[in-house]
Parts: sequence; structure tokens; C-alpha cells
Amino acid sequence: MESRAQIAGHAIHPMLVVFPLGLLGMSVVFDVITMVTHNCAFSVAASYMIAAGAAAGLLAAVFGWIDWSAIPANTRAKRVGLWHAIGNVAVIVLFTGSFLMRWNNPAEPPTAALIFSFVGAAVMMITGWLGGELVERLGVSVDPNAGLNAPSSLADSGPHDL
Repeated sequence: MESRAQIAGHAIHPMLVVFPLGLLGMSVVFDVITMVTHNCAFSVAASYMIAAGAAAGLLAAVFGWIDWSAIPANTRAKRVGLWHAIGNVAVIVLFTGSFLMRWNNPAEPPTAALIFSFVGAAVMMITGWLGGELVERLGVSVDPNAGLNAPSSLADSGPHDL
């Protein structure tokens, strides 16, 4: 099932999810580095990453919703996509909560802020797996003419090598 929202023949949602995944994931890595090294600069950087990652997640969600709305009703893909979306809303809520708890003193986040981030990262790994299930197993956002020798999405006609 081809994606509804595309740029140059490629689905937009999968292009955007790398930003919240990377930013939110690295915020957790930076929090762990802070816990090990006691260098609070990493906690401050984690706060900025959370803010950017949550904003990027909301942008990715818009295009995810556009694609999800095109999935036929009463299919496994529709159900998996719904759980993927619900989980990602939880991820954004958890990380946003963590960010708000850090607001007054990002250099020394309270334990609850760290717990919210760590739980958010665990949920994010599950929702990432669900996103992979949608694409790799259920064929959502996959061009119907996909194949090992398919022409470039930028090609007007005939096969082209890039």
C-alpha cells in the first residue's frame, strides 16, 4: 500500500521519524552519561534534545496520521497502526513530562524526569518495532512496483541506475 503523503516518490512519515527517534534516544544516552560522569552539561543537552525530539515527533505524527487514514478498515495493518500511534502519543507525553520536570533546573533533573524518559524510550522501542511491522511485514508505505531492480523514484520512464 503506497503512502498518501510523499515527496519525490518516497513516504514522508518514515523520513521524519528518524528525528524524534534519534533526539529522544540520545537524550536518554546523555542522561546515562550524566549519571556516570556527573557532568551536568549532558543533562542540559538532554533537555534540549527532548524539546526538539517532541516537536519532531508531533510533525512526524501528522504524516503518520495521513498514511494511517488511508489503510483499509478491519485490517491487521489498521490495528497495528493504531497501537503504533497510541504508543507514540504516550512517548511524546512521557518525554514532554520529563522536559517539564527539568524546566527549572535542567542541569539536575529530578529522578521522576529520568524515569519518564527511560520509560518513554522503552515504549519508543516497542512503537518502533510496530512501525517496522507496518512497513516490512504489512507493506504499508511500500510502492506497489517495489523490487530489487525497480527504477528510481525520480525516473520519469524506464530504469535508471543511481
